[in-house]
Amino acid sequence: AHKDGILQKLLGEGSEVYEYDLIVIGGGSGGLACSKEAAALGKKVMVLDYVVPTPKGTTWGLGGTCVNVGCIPKKLMHQTALLGTAIEDARKFGWEFSDQVTHNWETMRTAVNNYIGSLNWGYRVSLRDKNVNYVNAYAEFVEPHKIKATNKRGKEMFYTAAKFVLATGERPRYLGVPGDKEYCITSDDLFSLPYCPGKTLVVGASYVALECGGFLAGLGLDVTVMVRSILLRGFDQDMANRAGDYMETHGVKFLRKFVPTKVGLSSYSHSFNISIVISISVSQVLIAVGRDACTGKIGLDKAGVKVNAKNGKIPVNDEEQTSVPHIYAIGDILEGKWELTPVAIQAGKLLARRLYAGASLKCDYVNVPTTVFTPMEYGSCGYPEEKAVEIYGQENLEVYHSLFWPLEFTVPGRDNNRCYAKIICNKLDNVRHGFGAAMKCGITKDQLDNTIGIHPTCAEIFTTMEVTKSSGGDITQSGC
Repeated sequence: AHKDGILQKLLGEGSEVYEYDLIVIGGGSGGLACSKEAAALGKKVMVLDYVVPTPKGTTWGLGGTCVNVGCIPKKLMHQTALLGTAIEDARKFGWEFSDQVTHNWETMRTAVNNYIGSLNWGYRVSLRDKNVNYVNAYAEFVEPHKIKATNKRGKEMFYTAAKFVLATGERPRYLGVPGDKEYCITSDDLFSLPYCPGKTLVVGASYVALECGGFLAGLGLDVTVMVRSILLRGFDQDMANRAGDYMETHGVKFLRKFVPTKVGLSSYSHSFNISIVISISVSQVLIAVGRDACTGKIGLDKAGVKVNAKNGKIPVNDEEQTSVPHIYAIGDILEGKWELTPVAIQAGKLLARRLYAGASLKCDYVNVPTTVFTPMEYGSCGYPEEKAVEIYGQENLEVYHSLFWPLEFTVPGRDNNRCYAKIICNKLDNVRHGFGAAMKCGITKDQLDNTIGIHPTCAEIFTTMEVTKSSGGDITQSGC
């Protein structure tokens, strides 16, 4: 042990003493999961989290994007819009009520934000109970093992740690045109907006753009979505276009192949190919053109961490380790990985167990299921059809697909044969597109065919598909 240096390490000879075993920078879903897991394994842990206010001055509490300005408020407002549709359907099911049904933005916003506030408090209590030291301050490296933390009053504190986990997440990208930060809002502002946005122009075709545009239209607002090129880049384009078509038939207007050039107080101008210029007058402009990793101002250069200069993303190995061995990264800031809350949580927990409990299990970033909460919700797992063609070749794929009519839609008589499902199969080994857990186990089309579905549900359609895309057969359904 002496010869190998282990004895000296055990006795602390020649080794630097740090204040913390682990410092986590970022108090979102992944950072909190990692910090609590490490603390539960007996380590001294600190979490630093600080929300830089938006240009509109919006800020929020502990918990990160998902809880405060992402998944949670988005799903609640999406549900609000679905309830509006349900009210109309209810009449066909025998419910009788006054024709005058209106929506109150302030009531919804207050209820949603009260719930988020309870989650913020719950996270603080949870960290305290797990003996994690939470500091509400902006962290940046000054040395590889040392950070400076600056609180909202400008007070600076310094901390050292043996290991660090970066979990700083992303923030919405602005347009980079005159007036964007002065007059526009992003999803960081929308969910706590003190007034109803009214007639809204949504700039972008990301899932954030379509989800927000969808629920705003569902609340009865006049919504236009400006699309530069395609909907939901990176997703299956067949499915993305179906989601967009459904939105268009339910009141959302699309302005395609235009990009903004200027935002003014009384009008909104944009151009395409310099030959077309139009102005749109709206009450609110919501920007949703993508998100940028929060890595540029946390001193990573002083710590020696390599960053992709083009997008701010951090390259890591299969154990979430950066170019600096004692610094790790999880969540949305990783290059080439899923930007999803459950992925960050899983990665954070497993990382802590590998670091401090001798575990070996790594986060599996393959076949991760995800959902886009557009008015017609879109769920997927596995490769988009375009990516599958690129990997396996069109000749090696078989795509089974079907339209269907959910039972809930039949009595009110809406959206007959608008819902759609498909399974993409590699004919060489007949593996894998279905549901997350089954796909991890290598589910085949034959196994789906031999499964008895739960009736009546939307999921059972995956057990009854017989028509392939290549056959050109009719996929309409006569009933549920």
